[in-house]
Amino acid sequence: MLSDVKNKDKNGKSFVIVVTDPELLEMTGGIVQGMSGSPVIQDGKLVGAVTHVMINDPKCGYGIFIENMIDNMPEMLKW
Repeated sequence: MLSDVKNKDKNGKSFVIVVTDPELLEMTGGIVQGMSGSPVIQDGKLVGAVTHVMINDPKCGYGIFIENMIDNMPEMLKW
């Protein structure tokens, strides 16, 4: 397993990402600055995108669910 989506927040719009693959961690060091916006794929489906990393632990970060992104598209298109 490369990563695991854990713990939805109380509003259900975001989640915690935990990188669990030792080989991936060795190659990349975990979630790093600049990965914001990277797709999060689980079971072959796009479930969201990386928003940021926990500075003290690059194995963990946060993501936003795709549903929340789609729901907010009409607002973004008004700009």
